[in-house]
Amino acid sequence: MLRKTLVGLLVFPLFLHAQMPTTKALEKLEKKVIEWRHDIHQNPELSNREFRTAKKVADHLRSLGMEVQTGVAHTGVVGLLKGKRPGKVVALRADMDALPVTERNALPYRSKVMAEYNGQEVGVMHACGHDTHVAILMGVAEHLAKNNDFAGAVKFIFQPAEEGAPEGETGGAKLMVQEGVLENPKVDAIFGLHINSGTHVGEINYKPGGTMAASQRFVIKIKGQQAHGSTPWQSKDPIVTAAQIIDGLQTIISRNAELTKEAAVISVGSIHGGVRFNIIPETVEMIGTIRTLDREMKEKIRERMQQLVPKIAEAYGAEATIEIQDGTDITFNDPALTAQMLPTLEKVAGKENINLINAITGAEDFSYYQQKVPGVFFFLGGTPLDMAEADAPSHHTPDFIIDDSSMLLGVKALSQMALDYLSK
Repeated sequence: MLRKTLVGLLVFPLFLHAQMPTTKALEKLEKKVIEWRHDIHQNPELSNREFRTAKKVADHLRSLGMEVQTGVAHTGVVGLLKGKRPGKVVALRADMDALPVTERNALPYRSKVMAEYNGQEVGVMHACGHDTHVAILMGVAEHLAKNNDFAGAVKFIFQPAEEGAPEGETGGAKLMVQEGVLENPKVDAIFGLHINSGTHVGEINYKPGGTMAASQRFVIKIKGQQAHGSTPWQSKDPIVTAAQIIDGLQTIISRNAELTKEAAVISVGSIHGGVRFNIIPETVEMIGTIRTLDREMKEKIRERMQQLVPKIAEAYGAEATIEIQDGTDITFNDPALTAQMLPTLEKVAGKENINLINAITGAEDFSYYQQKVPGVFFFLGGTPLDMAEADAPSHHTPDFIIDDSSMLLGVKALSQMALDYLSK
């Protein structure tokens, strides 16, 4: 992708229905957003443990005169900003949690925090950019609170545990929905963004329909018959059976999935069996993930896996069971709402900086909000202009970085989307 400049950000009217802040005011707001982001980045918290971040957010929203709820889905914060006239309700969402990753970049505000995760002491890092999401939405809240001459209301959702609740706990968007975050008042539409390492600052990527994949976790347990490694004919080898099951699962993608419709993925990420080089074990366990972007394909793949796994095992004299657990649903951008909001994004960022992309097989629990109300989820460029997009460290890695200059466009985009939606 050719490098693009930020000229487009300066030539379009950015706040069509609210009084446009002066350049000085925007610069002041950007400075505050950057300061918030640095503070949150230096003090990351794991899923369902976002106590400090939640307090920072709640204190900020209260200072703006909003109605604030805390402790939603454990540590979530919800703020309600009412306009000057009755109207619709639009929600804006940011996720707050960090990851068990030890930061190793050279940022002056890099994290040095340690915490316990799954019984191990680990470094904690905002290795997916959720610190920018929180800071951006805090900036949107401040801007709209000072420019609330609109009809309706804006609900600010600061969500914990997007990366997944700790073992044995519940959390994230699913729990927030269950606890009524989209009610009282009832939300009519929801918008969210994700910072994107690998896309230049100043650009926005979007896709109508299936944008990010549904995520499912599967566990396959194979029971065979143990034997000495020198006499495999006395065994019912679960390791060989596992190999054949893995091959068989890939034929579901290559022969049963309608790939001209949408992409699909089946990956085995973990396989355990045996303790010694010369013993064929009795059991093997495999764990993996399924990613789908079409609901019919999702069900067809689930059905085919449940048929295929025990039959393959039976053919090799073993037994096998498969359990498939739903993770996130498909992040599905409502096509009509996406078309309605696209002109807003083009005016804010410049039409030349808006990119229609292919679907992404990563997953996002923003999908749980979209199950209930129409929503649009887009990607905000975070790679510095002097860095090739292909060289940007990927998400969930120790070297992950995001340029501070990326965030002001996020503030402008979410603010204007809210205002334009409420005006219609």
